[in-house]
Amino acid sequence: MSIRLSHTQLFQGIEEKEIESLLHCLSAKKRDYQKGEIILAEGDVTEHVGLVLSGMVLIACGDVWGGNSILGSVAPGAVFAEAYACIPGEPLRISVSAAEDTTVLFLHVGRVLTTCSNACPFHARLVRNLLTVCAHKSLQLSQRILHTSAKSIRGRLLSYFSECAKRSGNLAFQIPYNRQQLADYLGVDRSALCNALSKMQKEGLITYDRNRFLLKSDYWD
Repeated sequence: MSIRLSHTQLFQGIEEKEIESLLHCLSAKKRDYQKGEIILAEGDVTEHVGLVLSGMVLIACGDVWGGNSILGSVAPGAVFAEAYACIPGEPLRISVSAAEDTTVLFLHVGRVLTTCSNACPFHARLVRNLLTVCAHKSLQLSQRILHTSAKSIRGRLLSYFSECAKRSGNLAFQIPYNRQQLADYLGVDRSALCNALSKMQKEGLITYDRNRFLLKSDYWD
């Protein structure tokens, strides 16, 4: 099910009827992608900001040896490629793919940043919202650097799980990654990560079922 645009951070504070008019000004285009399909490839140049309406998008970075590192995920209501879209001609140093069947709304950044002839007040609100989105993305990247600064896999997992618990406000939470994606995000080997998770569960630190985790309260008290 697609998210309502008025519920997204990018269109926050803008009424649905105003959004309909705004989408026409922005030359908005909707596209569907199948699971695993590349949305934007490394080296591409884009002038569009992508807004995920449904599904899930993964942001990854590859190296010359074929290695892959997950930088983050983009859930419904969030955007991607906004930084590259704002720098004309800048080739992507990341790749963007669909983690599952996904629908994306593309907005031409030039139309976003340039006030339309109607000088609609909600267009200015959109620009402020985009700046806020960019600031949040910067904080997310800083958070990933914090998670991967720990030398041990356990340390990286605990750092990431701590953030997840804080964000959800609960010791029980769901993560957006499968095991390989989580390993890529934390910059570790998948087998070693699975072994670390299994050992942490045996020691009573956590329990988990696929991508659902619970930090054991008796350990953390």
